[in-house]
Formats: sequence, structure tokens, C-alpha cells
Amino acid sequence: MRIAAVAVSATDLSRAVAFYEGLGFRFPPLEAGTQHIEAEAGIRLMIDDAGLLAGLHGEPPRPGNTAGFAVLFDSPTQVDDAARRAADSGGTVVLEAFDAPWGQRYATVADPDGWRVDLFCPLA
Repeated sequence: MRIAAVAVSATDLSRAVAFYEGLGFRFPPLEAGTQHIEAEAGIRLMIDDAGLLAGLHGEPPRPGNTAGFAVLFDSPTQVDDAARRAADSGGTVVLEAFDAPWGQRYATVADPDGWRVDLFCPLA
């Protein structure tokens, strides 16, 4: 068994796509009326319209206070740059990038709807 995809919801798909593209994900063109879109970057990232998920599950989706997934980068500079791009594209830097005592350059960002993502890379 293995995890095949990670999913988040968005109240504005174009805003969410811009945020995740800033982290390095690539999506097909967003067409009018789209309620679900997927990116491939080693693992599938699926973004669903929040209204679609509310209808399917009977309650609106709610982000948590911890990261839902993490993105591995090749260098500390890439972690720093990704955190900056996240903030520039409507997200929030929850935890500024720092050299963690466990040997990683590490940051946490939140997308425009509040879903959190850890950014990290091993330190040399």
C-alpha cells in the first residue's frame, strides 16, 4: 500500500492553483466551471472546490493547525524561495524558514484557505 495523492479544498481554485504553482506544482489550464484539478509532482496534488466537498460530505472542509503534507526541496535556498513565493501568492508564512536542530532547513506555510504545508530540505 502507498499514498497515491494528497488533497486540499479551495474557495477559489485559481487562487489555490497560483499558490501551489509557486511551490513548484504544475497544473493543466484551469477551465471555467472546474471543480477538481490535479497536479503531478512525484505525488498527485488534488484541489477540490470547497462547495463540491461540502455537498459530498455534508459539512464544509476545515483546515487543521498542523501541516497536511510536506514538500522536499534540494537546497535551503529553495526552501526560503518557496516560502517567499507562498507569501507573495496569497498564502501565509506560519513558521519562517530556519535551520532546525533535527538537520533540516524547515518552514511551514498556509495556502489562501488555511491548509498548511511544510517545506524542508536536509542540511549538508
